[in-house]
Amino acid sequence: MDKFMGLPAEKRKNIIDAALATFGKMGYKKASINDIATTAGISKGLVFHYFGNKKALYLYLMEFTGDIVMGEMNRRFDKNIPDFFDRIRLATEIKMSLLEKYPAILKFMGSMYYETDKEVAENIKGVLEQSEEFRGGLAFDGMDASKFKEGVDPQLVYNILIKFSEGYVSGAPGAAEPDFNKLLSEFEACLCLMKNNFYREEFL
Repeated sequence: MDKFMGLPAEKRKNIIDAALATFGKMGYKKASINDIATTAGISKGLVFHYFGNKKALYLYLMEFTGDIVMGEMNRRFDKNIPDFFDRIRLATEIKMSLLEKYPAILKFMGSMYYETDKEVAENIKGVLEQSEEFRGGLAFDGMDASKFKEGVDPQLVYNILIKFSEGYVSGAPGAAEPDFNKLLSEFEACLCLMKNNFYREEFL
């Protein structure tokens, strides 16, 4: 790993992008070091030289993507926003903005939800649990629950929104790339619909 980190930033990014795209499209089991090397335009031997094996590379990407997303959220998310839907909207906008630098990052993270290979399943489980805890904190810590109508469970609303966004953004490995402009438009419409139906009238 030290040898990889010693590479120029542009070369590191090229390998990372290739690995994210390959694993995101094919999943862990079907993706090969040769596929990643071909996409990156380097020799297979160099990938082994930098990471040792496929699992080590995959685990590195899991840590890398988690650090990128959490770091960006910690830097840009405004925890003083009390409105539930405004918090969800801001978190989504931040996540989408990461596509500009790492276009394949969301596809890779989405593919993790479908990954069942025993070689990495336990590692993925731990990462997803940590991610869910972090994501829930963004939605609920400091949120004003009094705006919801009586009988509406904010946690259930949150779960629906998460499933909606993940279904569009992630998709199963091999699925076509989503139209992110369309996704954001539909997600915004979904937020407005839920807010109009689940908030008390005085908060609309």
